[in-house]
Amino acid sequence: MLQRLNTGKYSPILYPNPYFNIPKHFKECDLYLTLIMISRRKFLAVGSLASASVLSGDKTLAKSINTDLIKSPIVISTWDFGIAANAAAWEILKNKGRALDAVEIGVHVPEADPNNQSVGYGGFPDRDGRVTLDACIMDEFGNCGSVAALEHIIHPISVARRVMEKTPHVMLVGAGALQFALEQGFKKENLLTPSSEKAWKEWLKTAKYNPEINIENRLFSPAKLPGNQFNHDTIGMLAIDAAGNMSGACTTSGMAYKMHGRVGDSPIIGAGLYVDNEIGAATSTGVGEEVIRNVGSFLVVELMRQGYSPDEACKEAVMRIIRKKPETAKQIQVGFLALNKKGQFGGYAIQKGFSFAVCDHRDQKQLINSPSYY
Repeated sequence: MLQRLNTGKYSPILYPNPYFNIPKHFKECDLYLTLIMISRRKFLAVGSLASASVLSGDKTLAKSINTDLIKSPIVISTWDFGIAANAAAWEILKNKGRALDAVEIGVHVPEADPNNQSVGYGGFPDRDGRVTLDACIMDEFGNCGSVAALEHIIHPISVARRVMEKTPHVMLVGAGALQFALEQGFKKENLLTPSSEKAWKEWLKTAKYNPEINIENRLFSPAKLPGNQFNHDTIGMLAIDAAGNMSGACTTSGMAYKMHGRVGDSPIIGAGLYVDNEIGAATSTGVGEEVIRNVGSFLVVELMRQGYSPDEACKEAVMRIIRKKPETAKQIQVGFLALNKKGQFGGYAIQKGFSFAVCDHRDQKQLINSPSYY
């Protein structure tokens, strides 16, 4: 920044605080400057990353530090089955549809899949043999809707949207949520499939409730490793549309064989999902109790507001869980996924095995294995 001297020349002015007001005498100058304020930390970080990417030829790294605003839609979602969900969302986004519509239709795919035993139809029941579903949705205006412990409705995400748009409330639960869904025209159905019922009856022989790391894979075969197509868990989806607006959705049938009435992070705004159209959005997966205790998704978005990249923000949220309960963290899985306003994305998990799907105009079937602490 320059100041005009009596000689008519200009010399630098150094301000220790980057959040300064322009001195009045600048308004009298015939030189008009565009002020770009970059913190020393971010300047050095970007510079070192850019240098590293050039020297190593790492195009992915160079792309990750691109600060240009997003020029086209993008949708990301948790786990491998997010590829199919993203494809449904992309049909709306590529035609300049709204991000809110895209995330709702996108998560309909796993909700209706009887082979996905942790989301919607076919989900594992609670210990009493009842399938209860949780979901929430949030738009670019900060509007949000949620349902918890909802039974007999295949698409809880759509009920959550109705709560947002048709009521003065944010969340409806249990019998009240079902009553509202039926009043809105949703069909009452049996969500317990024969395969999930068989697994539940097998579980009853020991009735041991002990959440396991990436249990979704263990349910099938030890040969089916974490991160492949058999890895099923909560789906969280985040999107930016052609207008640059963001929305998100999160839906699950919760932990298998949980106590009846148990609710995890998925339907909790700020825990399982949070969207701030000025900054970015985040969602979570894994053991919901720990996400709730740390208000995980809200934390990730607020860290991005402070200048963290999406992957850095997800990592810090995971580290808070680990620092608070180091022994517990060794036995559980929690993962975060984030998307900022620029279209940059990232994820981080406690344990190996967390993957997420990315869909944009370049590639509609990207699958990324998230970094992890362990």
